[in-house]
Amino acid sequence: MKTVSRQKNMLRAALTASASLIVLCTGSAAFAQAAPAEEDQGVGDIVVTAQFREQRLQDTPIAITAIDAATMEAKSQTNLAQLADSAPNVSFKPQGSSFGPSISASIRGVGQNDFNPAYEPGVAIYIDDVYYPQLTGAVFDLLDLERVEILRGPQGTLTGRNSEGGAIKLFSKKPTGEGGGFVEATYGSRQRIGVRGSADFKLSENLFGRISGSYKEQNGYVDRLDFGCVYPAGGTATFVNAAGATLLRNPAGGVARTRASGDCKLSSLGGVGYGAVRATLRYAPSDNFDWIVSADYVRDEHTISGEVLTGVNTINNVNTNAAANVPHDERYICGRFCNFAGTGQPAVTFQFAPVAVLPDGTRIFVGGSPTAQLLSTSGNDRSSYNGWGVSSRLHYQISDNLVIDSITGYRKFDAVFDSDDDLSPTNLNFGHNDLTNWNFSQELRLSGKVGEAVNWTLGGFYFKQKSTYFSSQDIRYIPIFPLQFIQPDDINADSKAIFGHVSWEVAEGFNLSGGLRYTSESKQYFYQRLNFNGTINGILDPVGAASGAGSPGALTGSVARFGGKDGRRWDWRVSADYRISPQALIYATVSTGFKGGGTNPRPFNAGQVISFDPERLLAFEIGAKTDLFDRALRLNVSAFYNKYKDIILPVAICPTANPAQATPCAARVNGGDANVKGFEVEATVRPAPGFDIDASLSYLSYKPTFLSAAAIGAGALLTDPQGPSKWKWSFGAQYEIPLGGSGSLTPRFDAAFQSRQFSGSFVGNQSFIRSYTLANARLTWRNEDKDLSIALEATNLFNKYHILTVFDLRQAGAGFRKEQPGRPREFAVTVNKKF
Repeated sequence: MKTVSRQKNMLRAALTASASLIVLCTGSAAFAQAAPAEEDQGVGDIVVTAQFREQRLQDTPIAITAIDAATMEAKSQTNLAQLADSAPNVSFKPQGSSFGPSISASIRGVGQNDFNPAYEPGVAIYIDDVYYPQLTGAVFDLLDLERVEILRGPQGTLTGRNSEGGAIKLFSKKPTGEGGGFVEATYGSRQRIGVRGSADFKLSENLFGRISGSYKEQNGYVDRLDFGCVYPAGGTATFVNAAGATLLRNPAGGVARTRASGDCKLSSLGGVGYGAVRATLRYAPSDNFDWIVSADYVRDEHTISGEVLTGVNTINNVNTNAAANVPHDERYICGRFCNFAGTGQPAVTFQFAPVAVLPDGTRIFVGGSPTAQLLSTSGNDRSSYNGWGVSSRLHYQISDNLVIDSITGYRKFDAVFDSDDDLSPTNLNFGHNDLTNWNFSQELRLSGKVGEAVNWTLGGFYFKQKSTYFSSQDIRYIPIFPLQFIQPDDINADSKAIFGHVSWEVAEGFNLSGGLRYTSESKQYFYQRLNFNGTINGILDPVGAASGAGSPGALTGSVARFGGKDGRRWDWRVSADYRISPQALIYATVSTGFKGGGTNPRPFNAGQVISFDPERLLAFEIGAKTDLFDRALRLNVSAFYNKYKDIILPVAICPTANPAQATPCAARVNGGDANVKGFEVEATVRPAPGFDIDASLSYLSYKPTFLSAAAIGAGALLTDPQGPSKWKWSFGAQYEIPLGGSGSLTPRFDAAFQSRQFSGSFVGNQSFIRSYTLANARLTWRNEDKDLSIALEATNLFNKYHILTVFDLRQAGAGFRKEQPGRPREFAVTVNKKF
């Protein structure tokens, strides 16, 4: 804990220094603002680079949601998950505690929800064109960004790796040497504190710099209680749920436990503790040469995601009932029948306070069978992510018609989190997780023009990654016991690609474009299943225990390799667009994409080391982009039809040759095929100066056409995709009210809806998240010079109880279903000063 405090103090010091530098560098400079007259001419343009060159959003034949910095600020959007709420057919959700500081991500029904580095994301994330390969740590703070581009549909020939569903591209503000910057402070509900700032400065005639920082803290919103304190021995406390059923909490008297303070709360889950700093240097000695080097550091340390238990299958055996022989059953359910903390009965998750704390913070309970007296851990309720990276972006214009771009990136992170999945005093399933990762990427592009009609790009891409996933597991709900082991597994992956793209203006207003990409990927997974003392685990690996690691049939010491022919892939894209008038563009595109295959990272025996092939997608899309009524209305629409092949699905019954090795199972298989179709509408309206409206609507239909034998044997279904909802809409409006010489007042209202969402591949309504609508409001005052603003915001304005994620392992025999509630209504006030 001292190490954590020391790191937090160091980060605070770094941010304080950053804020001081911002003030020193920007005290006398004027912040660049767009001229009001230009703003009032209608909906403004956003320039994107989706096709390797700068183009107006309305000239780019791709379904893109582009958001600039002003829009993010107006909507109170501070992280990537919030940004996706208003993007059609896009879902980004922070994951529950079992998956650590990661996200689930999908676009048009394609994506991934498991952080394990053995799996590929399916939605590519790029930060300043540098590929970010993991879902872990991907809830990025929107720090000092110029814009964000969300590209829907396969982008393999344009943005590279694993962009089968689409790509998210974040672009930071570049140093210009013109000075300027901002500082911002926020205070809000549950002691929310936030500080952000950036500064641009000039170091010499051709060398510019920019520094940015962000720090935010907030208490959690789901209380973690000591069950023995709340319901002590001999108590008769009961709970009546919304259906009128009485759930007896403590029929056996429970376990007596007292706390000196009389307070039964152990902690508040779902807290915030995020800090980031970024420094950027830009060397631009001429119009032909531009070199940007960046370095950043992120620390995200907070209580784990707040979750509540909403369903159980009773588990009653001597291995789980460490708490005075009390089974895991309905007594611990709270979930949807509870309210948010501070608004009545608190949402709670029950766990015992520790009886011992190890030096590393792990909390130890004595449990297990009376004879074995094995140790069961119920560890730290903290989630920690530390990451840093460096990047280089070199742009050199060799001649008027030839440009070379080099993009280099290196990133390293470490994520540590514990997961006590049953949310009760019983010991069903616990895991300690420590994931380390480093990756290096290099992309080289050569772009040119042939006359005025043809633009082309040729390039190469290289990527290398190494991850170590150290996990200690205590699994007691299955017949095999004691199933307690560590798995210090190593995963190596690399990818090489060459690509080309060409755009040809065949006639005035009519363009053809196409792209081709060849990818070769390989992956190696090194398995270890050891006892806590480092010896081979004889239950998971009986052959290895008897004959030594690496013997036939052994799991420990074995290596699973994926690649060869299965790791080679050609992708292509063909598109045509025609500008009907200066106000309207129509386009049609056919493209392909894939998400890399791999091997099962969680086998419980050697027979479960099974590989799965890549997912494949053939996508058809048509769309139109329009600016109407003197640019008072921007209306963009798209419709798509996808042939989705070899869909990678989680299963609870493994397709093994030996039926005795089929369960327990946590593998993924190629589940089958489906046809996916839908449409998207995005509108931006400026009916009068200062009055802005934006809205979106999307629909997605998912129809299975084939179910594999492996999926059928595991009881899996393809009735719905995991991630998106069938219907989704958003609406926002703001109006700037002039106050004479006293500045302006801008009220804003936003609402977003998502319909019922599928969260698992098994049959039953238990695997659905109910539909919900959330609303936000913001009131902003700006001074006459527009360099000072004070904003009052309310998120989840109507305090809607809603669910972000569901983790249901009842059909796998684990006996629990838990849900992660979204954040309750929160208020905040923000002061922003621009220089």
